[in-house]
Amino acid sequence: QVQLVESGGGLVQAGGSLRLSCVVSGLSFRRYAMGWFRQAPGKECAFVAAVTWSGDRSYYADSVKGRFTISRDNAKNTVYLQMNSLKPEDTAVYYCAATVNWYGSNWYPRDMDYWGKGTLVTVSS
Repeated sequence: QVQLVESGGGLVQAGGSLRLSCVVSGLSFRRYAMGWFRQAPGKECAFVAAVTWSGDRSYYADSVKGRFTISRDNAKNTVYLQMNSLKPEDTAVYYCAATVNWYGSNWYPRDMDYWGKGTLVTVSS
């Protein structure tokens, strides 16, 4: 049974930082590219960041570039999202997702193979 379990969400003031983690089980983690998506209230699910199987390449949405960093530890079957300089507009449920493909600069929720249940990030102004 494949499981992706996110943690690390919470309430933070604008300008603060959070680190999200996603522990993956039930699949060959190092064979999957990993991504983070988010869904704000009343909005569609949107791409945030992705990292290759080995962690040597990553890609970010323009809205988070320079503030967020995605990384992975294949020994721990875990992917991370370090979020700095948080803004109220970053408030959303954050989901990690896995895919056997690499989509370059075009990442869509429909293309991901497995999903976690999400963790809520709330940024207060």
